[in-house]
Amino acid sequence: MKETIDSLRFRITKRFGTKTVLQDFSLEVRGKQFITFLGPSGCGKSTALNIIAGLIPATDGEVWIDGGASTTCRPRSGASAWSSRTTHSSPT
Repeated sequence: MKETIDSLRFRITKRFGTKTVLQDFSLEVRGKQFITFLGPSGCGKSTALNIIAGLIPATDGEVWIDGGASTTCRPRSGASAWSSRTTHSSPT
């Protein structure tokens, strides 16, 4: 099993009932690029990461890993290969 991902590309939309939290959100990451999702609370950062990781389904769109469509990408058991973590900081 391959341990690294050479490219990740996605275009996703997510709705919860009548509320659209991601509308045609797309990005392409290649090679050893490092990205960060920044935004206010509730803007869809964790939702996007959870869809990419295969933890929740997108309402519409696809995720491609290494050029192939991935509709059932699941985290590896006991591993943190796919990790979505939200950190909140408060002024002190």
